[in-house]
Amino acid sequence: MKILLKAAQVVCLDAQDTILEPGYLLIEDGRIQSITSSPPDDFAGTAVDLGNKLLMPGLVNTHTHTPMVLFRGLAEGHSLFNFEGWYNTIRVVEEVMTPEMIPAAVLVSCAEMIRTGTTTFADQYFWMEQIVPAVQQSGMRAALGYGVVELGEEEARQRELDAATQFLQSVAHDPLIEGWVGPHAFFVDNSEAAMAIELDLAIEFDTGFHIHLSTSGEEDRYCREKYDRTAIQQLHKMNMLQRPIMAAHCLTLPPEDYPLLADVPFTAVINPSSAMRNAAGVADACGMLAAGINLALGTDNVTNNNSYDMFKEMQIVGKLMALHHRTPNALPTRTILHMATLGGAQALGLADGIGSLEVGKQADLIALDLDEIGWTPCNGQDVYTALVYAISGMHVRDVMVAGEWLLRDGRFQTINYQQARQDLENSYRNLSVLRSA
Repeated sequence: MKILLKAAQVVCLDAQDTILEPGYLLIEDGRIQSITSSPPDDFAGTAVDLGNKLLMPGLVNTHTHTPMVLFRGLAEGHSLFNFEGWYNTIRVVEEVMTPEMIPAAVLVSCAEMIRTGTTTFADQYFWMEQIVPAVQQSGMRAALGYGVVELGEEEARQRELDAATQFLQSVAHDPLIEGWVGPHAFFVDNSEAAMAIELDLAIEFDTGFHIHLSTSGEEDRYCREKYDRTAIQQLHKMNMLQRPIMAAHCLTLPPEDYPLLADVPFTAVINPSSAMRNAAGVADACGMLAAGINLALGTDNVTNNNSYDMFKEMQIVGKLMALHHRTPNALPTRTILHMATLGGAQALGLADGIGSLEVGKQADLIALDLDEIGWTPCNGQDVYTALVYAISGMHVRDVMVAGEWLLRDGRFQTINYQQARQDLENSYRNLSVLRSA
């Protein structure tokens, strides 16, 4: 099927920084066939005039935990980056929650991401047998990592890695879902024995690791004491860095390791709202970028973020870096947009297919309302500045993944949001009963 989209402005975010006013995208079988400033001759198909909208690549959220929307608000005033805060607010409810609560939470999370312009996300959690069908229903593109926590216990290790293997097998041929290995944190709750098996899994299924790294320096302290080297240096010794790694947070990553990480398929996923709300610290995004490390952006869980809006994350990371370095525009707006699109696509190994609007790539795109507040005066701010600092995800009106509409004129096409929301409310009430039992 052929679809011709017309928009008042097309911002491609490609290497040439192509911007068309107006612009036409010809889509066939889910891929972009042409991007032009005038309609193609002799077009035969479905023409869609989006009107006064800005068309751009869909955003890539490279770190979250979709089921945890069920816990939104439960961790207020606590940090999830220390054991006490995490255990007393989250783990106590995870121990009593039931698998039946997961699908509605995932659907609500997907709906919130779709509504605010995210087309691809990277998740890490357990109960993947509940998560996968909900993600498939949403129509989103996703990299799902089975979250492994084994704490050095042989029985737990076998159980978790068996489950991870079954999950990877189950999504091996899914057109929109990539299976990843999701060790929660190397050296912290995943032992060296588990890591060796996880490396074998990653090689067998040609995938990578979605991990938490350097939230407090715990893994570096462990590795310096045991191996007399940093955690990154030890990972290199163990050949773990040969596989792609999406490392969330990277708040205490030693600068001495930057050159090594720039030469391997490693991505530092910056989660500014999460780090700030957890009072955890500031990632050295500018230093890592200068060293050549790929950077991407994520929301983390929304238990205490509390939003999936990646436009907010772009704005916050820009302001945080400016404040941290006492330098206006320390992280340029075009760089921030790259983190939220092509940088995320590169982290997932999908840069050839998504992350920018280019001929041959997947039609993963979003349309924003130019009649909404924040854009004017149009000659007063460049479009990249407007996208990062002036507007929000609530400007998004249309969302497409692989040529299929997930949101059209602000209305969900794949998710019954009101039903999912009601189911989530019911789960929350049931969870409250189970907690007090």
